[in-house]
Order: sequence, then structure tokens, then C-alpha cells
Amino acid sequence: MNTTSGITIWLTGLSSAGKTTIARALEKELVAAGNRVEVLDGDEIRTILGNTLGFSKDDRNENIRRIAHIASLLTKHGVTTIVSAISPYRAARNEAREKIGRFIEVYVNAPIEICESRDVKGLYKKARSGEIAQFTGIDDPYESPLSPEVECLTGQESVRESVSKIIAFIKQLY
Repeated sequence: MNTTSGITIWLTGLSSAGKTTIARALEKELVAAGNRVEVLDGDEIRTILGNTLGFSKDDRNENIRRIAHIASLLTKHGVTTIVSAISPYRAARNEAREKIGRFIEVYVNAPIEICESRDVKGLYKKARSGEIAQFTGIDDPYESPLSPEVECLTGQESVRESVSKIIAFIKQLY
């Protein structure tokens, strides 16, 4: 399966739901199939292009706009772009979809209890103790996708199973 026309696969979900893990495994599979692939990780992009942004709703939306702009350029040039970003607000994700065009929304869905148990950085613990404010899923909302093209239930399925779901959907398009 070669996605030479370019597409963006947008992974959204809570912190520690498995977005980056799935993105990296998906990248390996797509590259092995001969695709040009770029992963845009929300944390990495924020460090480079959003280091002046905070975590207000406006700042989060601006971060998503910046990621969507890069993804749009890559997609137009035939690159399979995998975005791994919490992107908590539906309106910002919908705006990204409109800007990019060839867009697959993947809801990386894990219960918050599982996300907290996977949290190696201790961010949930800090958010619950008040050390971190505006943390998605704790004191800032996460608006789940209403009808994503793919939903990965990472509390129940393996990384391999999640990647297989995404690959199966992409194959339907090509």
C-alpha cells in the first residue's frame, strides 16, 4: 500500500493514551511499504514552534493551527503525515481537517485511569495535586471525536491491533 497522493493521519486522545506509540509503529509499517512518512509529535512541535504558547484554549488552538499548517504542506507534497497531538477541542480538529483536506481522524481512546497508570512523567499526579493547571482530562476538557474514521481502544487492544485498524482504513481509500 503506497499513499503517494499524501494524507494526514491525525491521532487525538488524552495524554498517555498511546498516540506517540501508535504513531511510531504506524510510521515503521508505512515506511516499510514504501511510503514517504513524517511524524509530527505535538510535544516536539510545541517545543520548537510553540515555546511561547501556554495552555489556555486559545494557545492550544494556535498550536493545533501550526501543526495543521505543516501537515497541510506535507500532505500537498505527497507525504503521509502522522500527527500525534492531544488536540482536545473538536473545533480545532475540524479546522485542521478543513485546512488539510485528505485527513483521517483517529481517536486513541483510553480511560483516564489507564492513562494515569501509564504516565511515566507524573503529569497526572502533578495535575491532581494542583502543581499543573489546565491539564487536559483533569481540569481542562477533552472533547472526544463524535465520528472519527478510526477508534483505537488502547486499554483493550495491542499497539499492533490499533495499527492494523488504521492500515485497514487507509487500504479502503487506495
